Amino acid sequence: MKTLKDKIIDILSDREGLTDREITDLLLGKGMPQQSVNQACRSLEAKGIIKRINRNDGLLGNYIVSDRPKTEPIMSHKPENLEKDASVFAEDNLKEILKKHLQSNDWETQIAWGKTPGIDINAYRGTERWIIEVKGLGSSNPMNVNYFLGVLAETLQRMDDPNAKYSIALPDVKQFRNLWGKFPLLAKKRTRITAVFIDENGGIEEVS
Repeated sequence: MKTLKDKIIDILSDREGLTDREITDLLLGKGMPQQSVNQACRSLEAKGIIKRINRNDGLLGNYIVSDRPKTEPIMSHKPENLEKDASVFAEDNLKEILKKHLQSNDWETQIAWGKTPGIDINAYRGTERWIIEVKGLGSSNPMNVNYFLGVLAETLQRMDDPNAKYSIALPDVKQFRNLWGKFPLLAKKRTRITAVFIDENGGIEEVS
């Protein structure tokens, strides 16, 4: 199965110069959040696979690096059952990754580090507000289930601002993906909570 990065390479091979917004509309659906595409494009740029430069209309376009063979594989993927490095998915490490990502997108952040009480990540950008509760990776499957239920409960308890966006942030591992997939669609629609998954390389994907 092709990854998001693979799909971006394919689409830029045919239609170079697309913006992150245009790629998102084509790959994920018109108007869908573009954070995952933005993160993937930045990662591809860091690897020298694409370049991101301003187009004639002033918008930032993505272009395949011309001297790179288009058939070159992007990256090798680790087996799903590979043991994850617990330190990578420690809660404070996930908060640090999110902090950098948010600040790179013009959000101002207030972070509750360690066991400090309060909202894990309280972010502001102009009149926008984004509240994110974060959980790291537990040492067992039952612990991860408890973490998932706990972070949902914490998020619901924070819901006192009708204009804020609310999300839960979790390690991008199969169990958390499955738990989010089983969370009822009606509950997602009524609460408007989104999930932000963070992989071991610092990649971020927001899922409704």
